[in-house]
Amino acid sequence: MLSRLRRIVCLFTVLLALSGCAAPGKRLEPPRISLVHIAVQESSVFETILNVELRVFNTNETALEMKGLDCKLELNGKDFAQGVAAQQTTIPAYGTAKVPLTLYSSLIDMVRGVLEMGRQEKLKYKISGKLRVEGGFMLPSAIPFSSKGEIALDQLDRM
Repeated sequence: MLSRLRRIVCLFTVLLALSGCAAPGKRLEPPRISLVHIAVQESSVFETILNVELRVFNTNETALEMKGLDCKLELNGKDFAQGVAAQQTTIPAYGTAKVPLTLYSSLIDMVRGVLEMGRQEKLKYKISGKLRVEGGFMLPSAIPFSSKGEIALDQLDRM
C-alpha cells in the first residue's frame, strides 16, 4: 500500500513539473529578420559570393543562444542565393543582433536576377530559413523565419 502511494506521489510530481514546462508563455516566437547589407564579395564563371548582414529581432522574453542559421534569398519570387552561418551570438530578450553571413548564387540565378533588375525600379526580396539555437528541455533547436521587403535599385549601391 505504501509503495503504491509513493508511485502515485512520484507520478503526480512528474506531471506537475511537466505541466509547468508546457505552460502558456513558454513558446518561442519566430524572430523577425531584416536585410541590413548586401554586397558582392567575389564573382566567377559559375558562382557569385555575396556578403550579407541580417538584423535578427528577438521578440521573446528569454534570450536566444544562437548557434547559426541557414537561409535562402529570393528576388522577385525566384531563388537567388542561399547560405549558412555558424555564428555564435546571444540575442537578448526583446533585443537585436546583426548577423553576417555568406550567400552563394549560381551563375544562372545571378543572370536571371540581373535581367529582372533591368526592368524594374524596385526589387521584392524574401529571406527565409531557420535560426539554430541552443535547445534546452522543451525548447526547439531550430526556429523557422521568413521576412519580405523591397529594395529600390538606386539604393543598392548604398547597402
